[in-house]
Amino acid sequence: MTDETQIDPQVPPSGTGCGECDDHGGWWVHLRRCAACGHIGCCDSSLGRHASAHFAATGHRMMQSFEPGEDWYWDFEAEETLEGPVLAPPTSRPETQPTPGPEGRVPADWRDVLRAARAAN
Repeated sequence: MTDETQIDPQVPPSGTGCGECDDHGGWWVHLRRCAACGHIGCCDSSLGRHASAHFAATGHRMMQSFEPGEDWYWDFEAEETLEGPVLAPPTSRPETQPTPGPEGRVPADWRDVLRAARAAN
């Protein structure tokens, strides 16, 4: 499937949300979990794109969805979805945490904010 150094099923997630967004008071659309080290980052639909930034900085190419009910993996290098082993719990953000999230930091016009950001790129 993949290079075994890219997936460590024993490593727990780094938290319940994107650490970089949390550090700067930001917000995310969906969350991704690094299968090598457990880092939680936001998806490419989010403003920060911190899961992709984590891959670029570390070379950790395998991410798993950190959304409830989803267990698919994304391989940044091959640019494809894959199946993989069950990772250490918890396997998703808390179901009480809204999407986008976290609660209280998502602007009411979040869709417009994302559209404007995409248009600027």
